[in-house]
Amino acid sequence: MIVSKEPIAVTFLNFCLTVDISPAYGATMSVSKVTSIGSGSDVGATVPNAYRAAVIGTGFMGRVHSHAVRAHGGAVVGVAGSSREKAEAFRSANGVGRAHADALDLVRSDDVDVVHVCVPNHLHAPLTLAALAAGKHVVCEKPLATDAATAREMTSAAADAGLVAVVPFAYRFHPMAREARALVAAGAIGRVGLAHGGYLQDWLLYPQEDNWRVDPRIGGPTRAFGDIGSHWCDMLEFVTGDRITAVSALTGRFNDVRDGRPVDTEDLVTLQFTTAGGAVGSAVISQVSPGRKNSLVLEVSGTEGSLRFDQERPETLWAGGRGRTGIISRDAPDLSRDAARLATTPVGHPQGYQDCFNALVADTADAVSGGSPEGLPVFADGLRAAVIAEAVLLSARERRWVDVSEVDRG
Repeated sequence: MIVSKEPIAVTFLNFCLTVDISPAYGATMSVSKVTSIGSGSDVGATVPNAYRAAVIGTGFMGRVHSHAVRAHGGAVVGVAGSSREKAEAFRSANGVGRAHADALDLVRSDDVDVVHVCVPNHLHAPLTLAALAAGKHVVCEKPLATDAATAREMTSAAADAGLVAVVPFAYRFHPMAREARALVAAGAIGRVGLAHGGYLQDWLLYPQEDNWRVDPRIGGPTRAFGDIGSHWCDMLEFVTGDRITAVSALTGRFNDVRDGRPVDTEDLVTLQFTTAGGAVGSAVISQVSPGRKNSLVLEVSGTEGSLRFDQERPETLWAGGRGRTGIISRDAPDLSRDAARLATTPVGHPQGYQDCFNALVADTADAVSGGSPEGLPVFADGLRAAVIAEAVLLSARERRWVDVSEVDRG
């Protein structure tokens, strides 16, 4: 069960949620009083069998999810945020049907089919469980929860309810990531023995740069790894079809104080790992690497060749072998079936981050309609990320190799 921690209080049996976050982060959410604001049209109700979504959260990810719903032809029938004013501003700017000051009021609305949870990490579980209890499908941002036990509870709740429950490991939806996966599965590079790369950013380089993710009460006990390392590990396991079995990790910080407050969470992680298939590998995860904006790179080497995917150059895939190297372009006629279906523009017309989310929502809608889209990341994948994150933290804390099974008690 979920245990509430100061200053966060959760009353759950009667679907009443009260959250009080430190004023320093300017985010207080109350969902115990039913209030609707704004006079926007009931945009989803007029479209039979439409993807009718509620978006909880008015930040960057809320906008990304909202755009993806509309790109699919669905409707964002309502939005709720940390304040009445933010919800109304989001409604006005993003073509949303109505704004709510009460998230649970929106979640329980009859005209909502799918709830998109795009709020700080500690709110993922209570809002997701409320949505599932109300019979709604859920797309919940990662990390799924701030600990593996809660992620397991959420995964079980979705399975018991028989509802679609998706976690947006959206980089899977780059066509060339799918092409790499298809080539590995077809044996094009032989038996995989090595994987390496990393995920580097610089947006938290300076001590004056702060964010709610830094606070473990809100973001959870892991920051850099939970936030972006989870993406890298998901890509590794998705592309190779293999599973990380043991980890050896070190964490570090550039800044022990941010905006006058002490910092407990990590700025960076170095990781070594082994896999069930016998491969070894390494990764560097950092949010303090100057000049690196969103550099997710995965290189996989097999007995016959290597493949390298770079998220900042997503239109191509590097391929190499003894005596030969080449670039595979995103040209749909030459791609595997799964990669080609995600290549929605002609080669030379670049696709990017938002396109990945558009595809994720399209596949979510397919699943809601009873389909089985290839590679849709579900709550089991979010639980997997939470388990690996706990193994990484345990390894760093105790300075030893940790078998993932030590923390995977499901």
